[in-house]
Amino acid sequence: MALGQHRSTQRKVPAGRDDEERLTADIIELARQYGRYGYRKIAALLRHSGWLVNDKRVERIWRREGLKVPYKQPKRGRLWLTDGSCIRLRPEHRNHVWSYDFVEDRTHDGRKYRMLNVVDEFTHESLAIRVRRKLKSIDVIDVLSELFVLRGVPGHIRSDNGPEFIAEAVQTWIAAVGSKTAYIAPGSPWENGYVESFNARLRDELLNGEIFYSLREAQIVIESWRRHYNTVRPHASLGYKPPAPEVFIPALAAWPPARATPAPSSMQHLAEGGAMN
Repeated sequence: MALGQHRSTQRKVPAGRDDEERLTADIIELARQYGRYGYRKIAALLRHSGWLVNDKRVERIWRREGLKVPYKQPKRGRLWLTDGSCIRLRPEHRNHVWSYDFVEDRTHDGRKYRMLNVVDEFTHESLAIRVRRKLKSIDVIDVLSELFVLRGVPGHIRSDNGPEFIAEAVQTWIAAVGSKTAYIAPGSPWENGYVESFNARLRDELLNGEIFYSLREAQIVIESWRRHYNTVRPHASLGYKPPAPEVFIPALAAWPPARATPAPSSMQHLAEGGAMN
C-alpha cells in the first residue's frame, strides 16, 4: 500500500518459456507441410522429432496461431442391410486379412489413371499402390503374387464385387496359393472400411492437393507418399504411431524426399587420387 495500490491489483507479466518461439515455428511448419493433420498428429510428429511436449501445449499454440484443418463435408449415414451383413470378419493378427480396392484420378492432360491399393487390416500398413493407366484382373494377380513372395500368404483377402476381383482367374489363383476371398455385400462399401478409409486419406492428403503432369510423376510421388504413410505419418488408431516405422526420420522432412546429390563415380575417385599423387 506504499504506492496507494492494493497488492491484488499487481500482476506479473508472464515471460513464457524459452523454447516457445522455436516450438511455434515448428508447429506452423508442420501444419504447412501436412495440411490435413490436426494438432494431435502434429504433436505426435513433434515428439517423434525430439520435442518433449504434450497435446495440451500444442493445442494452445495451435489455437493461438489460428491453425485449423480445412472444413470437410459431413459424413453420410450408413445403410444397414436386413441380413446384418455389417457384422464382418475382423483382423486378429498381421497377414490375417488384407483388403484391396481401386481408386481413379486424372493427370493434368485429363487422361485417367487407376491405383490398386492393398492394405493389411491389422497393422493398417499400405502394402502396395500399383499405378497404371489401366488395371485388369491379371494386374491384380501380379501385385498379389509379388506381395505373397515378400510377406507371405494372408488368411483372407477382402474386396468388393468389381469384375477385376471376382474374375474366375483371380478366384482360382487365390484359392490355389492357400488364401480365401471375402467379398462384401453389393452396395455396402462400409464393409470394406479399412481400405475405404485408406482411399479417403490418399485422396484427402495427396491427390486433392497435387497436379500430376505425367503418369511417371504420379507413380513416383504416390509411392513416396505410401512410404511416408507407413513410416512417419501418425495414426490415431495406433496411438499416434506409424504402422511400420523403419528408421528414425525427422518429422520435419516432408515427402517427397529431397533429391540426393549423386555420389562421385569410381572413375572420379581414381582421377582425384591420381591428381593428389
